[in-house]
Amino acid sequence: MSDASISHKGMRVGDHAEIRRSFTADDLTAFQALAGGTAPLTTVPEPLIGALFSYLLGVELPGFGTNYLKQELGFEKAAPVGTELIARVEITRLRPDKHLVDLATTCSDAAGTIYCRGRALVLAKDVGA
Repeated sequence: MSDASISHKGMRVGDHAEIRRSFTADDLTAFQALAGGTAPLTTVPEPLIGALFSYLLGVELPGFGTNYLKQELGFEKAAPVGTELIARVEITRLRPDKHLVDLATTCSDAAGTIYCRGRALVLAKDVGA
């Protein structure tokens, strides 16, 4: 049986979730205050983009009770301040015997420019057979 035909507790390979978010200069100032930085920021810091994936995995897909096990992020371009970013997670594999979900992660803009792509492996309680 291929991964594409596997479904558990409503999750299927190919299911995805997205969030759109623009970061402002004020957001960068607040981030810098939390992080203790002093150099002026001119692009969206990579941890803020990573946080979009954390939100999606913990709230949207798989959702509540999800635990990060592994995250790989490759940043291809710096994201400009004020650009609407589209963060997306998509299920690429379900492993119900271990309660694991593999997901592809991407962050782009409406024009299709990719700023970040990667993978996530999460433990999700609702994957069980």
